[in-house]
Amino acid sequence: MTRVAVGCADYPALSARIAERSEGGEFRIATKMRPKRADELIGGGLYFNVRHTLVARVEILRFEDRADGRLDIVCAGVLERVHPQPKRAHQGWRYLADADAPKAADDASGIAALPPELYRELAGLMLI
Repeated sequence: MTRVAVGCADYPALSARIAERSEGGEFRIATKMRPKRADELIGGGLYFNVRHTLVARVEILRFEDRADGRLDIVCAGVLERVHPQPKRAHQGWRYLADADAPKAADDASGIAALPPELYRELAGLMLI
């Protein structure tokens, strides 16, 4: 699943936001609609879109109903950097097929550390 990180200019800003909102190793994102495929999303990833680029993911732990009729997406409070991948902005959340999900940025290439704007430019020039 993907979600736009509104107001975050880069990965460090997103990381700070997640750390600030985490409580007991979890953080919550409120949404209006329950995903139809909620059961298969548990244990999967929620990927964050920063400036038209998927840059990080968290694990979806569960979905919880709220008293106000909305729903909380409860996620692990650990943000994992992924290889940047271009993605158009959208409202709310969107499904993301496993085959389309970016891989974890666990290599030493340094590509995942590039600012989203620079990554898009280099990718557009087919240099990465």
